[in-house]
Amino acid sequence: MASLAEIRARLQAADSNKGGQSTGGGDKSIYPHWNMEEGKEAVLRFLPDGNTKNTFFWAERAMIRLPFNGVKGEMDSKQVMVQVPCVEMWGDACPILAEVRTWFKDKSLEDMGRKYWKKRSYIFQGFVRENPLSEDKTPENPIRRFIIGPQIFTTIKGALMDPELEELPTDYLRGLDFRVSKGAKGGFADYNGSKWARKESALTEAEQAAVDTHGLFDLSTFLPKKPNDVELKVIKEMFEASVDGQPYDTERWGQYFRPAGVQAPAGGSTPAMTVDGHGDVHETAPAKVVAAPVSDFDDEDAPAPTAPVAKPAATGKAEDILAMIRARQQK
Repeated sequence: MASLAEIRARLQAADSNKGGQSTGGGDKSIYPHWNMEEGKEAVLRFLPDGNTKNTFFWAERAMIRLPFNGVKGEMDSKQVMVQVPCVEMWGDACPILAEVRTWFKDKSLEDMGRKYWKKRSYIFQGFVRENPLSEDKTPENPIRRFIIGPQIFTTIKGALMDPELEELPTDYLRGLDFRVSKGAKGGFADYNGSKWARKESALTEAEQAAVDTHGLFDLSTFLPKKPNDVELKVIKEMFEASVDGQPYDTERWGQYFRPAGVQAPAGGSTPAMTVDGHGDVHETAPAKVVAAPVSDFDDEDAPAPTAPVAKPAATGKAEDILAMIRARQQK
């Protein structure tokens, strides 16, 4: 388990690096804090990652959403969404972001850039000490997983850099609770009222027994599989088709990546990756899921937009936008 000093050093190094660059469905172990009513509060107690090689007590995930105008060959098909992993999670160059980054140089394409920019979330684990969700039932293993968005994560990370914090919040004896408070702002959920408890507390006997009995999750096992070269090519093809306004083609991509609920193509031999509303990864299409709200655009490391170009896009059609972008890249 990493020390508080090691976590602070890693966080500070990450912030410094950013400043210098321009650049299943019914899983009850996931606690759906987003289902709280406005004005309610849940009290969580985070635990360390079962993967002792992880400095942090969370795992970061970056996904890209690719919207499609329905499914090819299906009548009255509604828009579907395919989520694919951004390989920047593994330190590699992402073929989608390599193109999308250039869009922020053009004010008229900024909204398009936000649409296809990576969406980050953070996977934690721990106990729910106070639960305002009357319909939520504690599973046999009371160690739950938490899908935390950038807004709440900023609060979590900020407190860790406070020099007055002496122990890790995950310490079994002197740890801290975290209060997730749900409000509203501009018609959207707002979690800015969330905060760490001021008073330290130890795990209860029941909580300690649960850790001893069930063990801790290795949070990396809930991240998507790193795409291979073939899958990266498929991701790029899907991205281009999405921008061009095409429908999702199950025969073409279904054995690699599928929207939740879409069946595999006949004769397919490769398990496809689907990502349900919770953000959990499945090798087959999940059953009915309760979708977690996707976080707003996370611009922590997005390129800063520049002033509008003298000659903005003329038509607004997806194919014209993509052609214009690529033509400018070749200049």
